[in-house]
Amino acid sequence: MLILGLVIAAVLGPLYVWQNNDNPTVKRYGIGSAVAVLGAAATPLAMGRCAFEEGSSGVDHLLAYSLMAGGAWLGLIVLQFLFDRVDGKAAEGAAMAGEIRTGGFRMGWWVPWVLLSPTLIILIVFLYLPAIQTFTLSTKLTRLGAPKSVDVCFGNFTELLITDPWKLVAYPLLAVAAIYGARFWLHHSSPNTWSRKGADVASVFAMLSIFVALYAMFSPGGGGQVAYRPVYLNTVIITLGIVAFGMIGGLAVAYLAFRKIRGATVYRTFLIWPYAISPAVAGVLFFMIFDPTAGIFTHLMDSWFGIDVPNYRENAVLAQASIILASGWKILGYNILFYLAGLQTVSLDQIEAAVLDGASTWQRFTKIVLPALSPITFFLLVTNLVYAFFEVYATIDFMTKGAPAGKTSVAIYEIIRIGVKNGDLGRGAAQSVLLFVAVIAITLWQFRSTGERVTYGGA
Repeated sequence: MLILGLVIAAVLGPLYVWQNNDNPTVKRYGIGSAVAVLGAAATPLAMGRCAFEEGSSGVDHLLAYSLMAGGAWLGLIVLQFLFDRVDGKAAEGAAMAGEIRTGGFRMGWWVPWVLLSPTLIILIVFLYLPAIQTFTLSTKLTRLGAPKSVDVCFGNFTELLITDPWKLVAYPLLAVAAIYGARFWLHHSSPNTWSRKGADVASVFAMLSIFVALYAMFSPGGGGQVAYRPVYLNTVIITLGIVAFGMIGGLAVAYLAFRKIRGATVYRTFLIWPYAISPAVAGVLFFMIFDPTAGIFTHLMDSWFGIDVPNYRENAVLAQASIILASGWKILGYNILFYLAGLQTVSLDQIEAAVLDGASTWQRFTKIVLPALSPITFFLLVTNLVYAFFEVYATIDFMTKGAPAGKTSVAIYEIIRIGVKNGDLGRGAAQSVLLFVAVIAITLWQFRSTGERVTYGGA
C-alpha cells in the first residue's frame, strides 16, 4: 500500500511541473518526480509506516494517503519557487531587495536574521515546538500524569470519522463536483437571464454541499466511535451565528454612529468598550442577565409583561442563541472600530454624484459603501471566524457548560473538556489538530473565493 502511494506521487510530480512551467524539460520532470516521492515518503517514514501495518483499517490508509499527498504538494510548491527563481519570474522581489542594498548603509545577508533572532526564538519555543508536540500527542494514547503512552497511529482520528473509507472519499468528491459544475454553469450563462439566476442559486447550494459532506464524514457515535457529528454541527451553527451577528451588527451600528452628532467621540468610545473585556467576563455578564432564577431579563419580562421566560440552559435553541448573543456582543466593538475607520475612506464625491443621479439610500449603501468597505469586511471575516472558533470556550463554560445535552459543546470546548478536564491528552490533541486543519482550510478558501472579489481604491 505504501509503494502504491509513492508510485502515484512519482506520476503526479511531473504533471505538476508540466502544468506550472512554460517550457518544462526532461530534467525538471525527473526532479519533480523525485521531490514528490520524497515529500510523500516523509510522513509514513516519520510515523514508522504504522498506517500500513497488518490490522490497520481502510480509514487509516486513507488518512496516510492524505498526508502523503500533502507532503508531496508542499515539496512541489518549494520546487516550483526555485524554478521560478531560475527562470527570473521572481525578478520583482529581487529588484526590491537590490534597491534596499544600494542605499548608503550596506549590510550583510545575516544582519536581518540577527535582528529577527529574538522574535524567532520566542516563536520556536512558544509556538512551533508546542505545535509539533501536539501533532506527536495526537498519535498516542496517553493521559495526564500517566508514566507511559501507547502509539495508536491514526486511531485518535479514525474514531472521529465514519468507518467506510469509500464514503469518506465519495462525499468530498461529490461536493467538489457540485462546486465545479456550478462554476461551469455560471461561466457559460449570460447576465440578467434565468440561466444566470439558476447558476447563482446552484453556486450557493454547491458551497453548502461542503458543510453537508463534512457532516456526513464525521461519526454519529456508536460502535466504539466518538460522536463528533453533533460537535461539528454545533460548531457550524454557533460560529456562523457569531460571525453574522458581529459583522452585520457592527456595520449597522458603525453606519449609524458615523453620522455627525453631539458627543460623537464619547459615544463611539462607549460602543467600542465591550471588546476590552474578556470572553469570561462576557459569559458572566450574560449569565447574570439570562439566569432563570435571578437574571435581570427574566425578572423584567415577568414583572413588566407577565411572561415566564424558559430556562435557556434547558432549551437547545435558546442556549445556542445566548452563546451567539454573548460572543457576538463581545466582538461587536472590534468590528465597529474597523468599520468606523473604513467609512472615513468612502468617497463623498461618489455619494454626492449618486444623490444627483437619483440613487436611493439603499442603492448608495449597496453600490458605493459596501464595495469600498470590502477590504475591511474581508479582514473582519477572517478575524471573526478565528474568534468564533477559538475564543468562545470561557463564554460557554460560564453560561451553559455545554448544556443542554451537549448542544452548545463546540470544537474548542470539546478539546479542553477532553484534553484538560478529562486528562485524555491524545484525543484532545487529535481534535485540536483537526480544528487547526479546518481553520487553515477555511482561511485558504476565503482567500481563493472572497479575496478575489475584494476591491481596493486606486487599484
